[in-house]
Amino acid sequence: MVERRSMVQRSREVLRSDALDVAEELMVASGPRGLSMRELAERVGVSRQTLYSEFGDRGGVASALVLRCTERFLSRIEAALAAETDLHAAWVAAVGAALTESAANPLTKALLTGEGAAPELFGADSGPIVAAATDRSVAYLRRAFPDLDPSAVDLAAETATRLTVSHIVLPRHPPEQVAEQVATVVVRVLRP
Repeated sequence: MVERRSMVQRSREVLRSDALDVAEELMVASGPRGLSMRELAERVGVSRQTLYSEFGDRGGVASALVLRCTERFLSRIEAALAAETDLHAAWVAAVGAALTESAANPLTKALLTGEGAAPELFGADSGPIVAAATDRSVAYLRRAFPDLDPSAVDLAAETATRLTVSHIVLPRHPPEQVAEQVATVVVRVLRP
């Protein structure tokens, strides 16, 4: 168990990070009902009041989890795009990263699909995550390939995002094949 320390000794950032790590573990292990402020406080080693002061309530913890999970997911996709200089290879890497992350992280998958804990605690709308992924993809394409037609960039980024989420919700082919297919569509839209 985490050793009890006063709030003075722990930075707010460390407290938030520790609390969200434990909250995610509880959610994955026990579903939405597993996110108890009492259990969370015990596992983090702080009082419930400290958690209430930091997050407000259980819904505040859930909101913070959504933000952190979404940021990690989007950052992984963005890093995969940026690691490649070839347009096709960048999209293969980005789609592969999205599929890998959603397969490895049950909370990410729940947020994107509306399954498991998502409807009760987070809502079933993955729209904000899809919009953010599309926006980051557009920004990447405009930075890395400024000569591309802006309307084609918008179309390609949204299409790639929606196709990837569609595969996460209802997988039909192996992830490598999906990544290759989505990258092929993106390149054909961008460079007909």
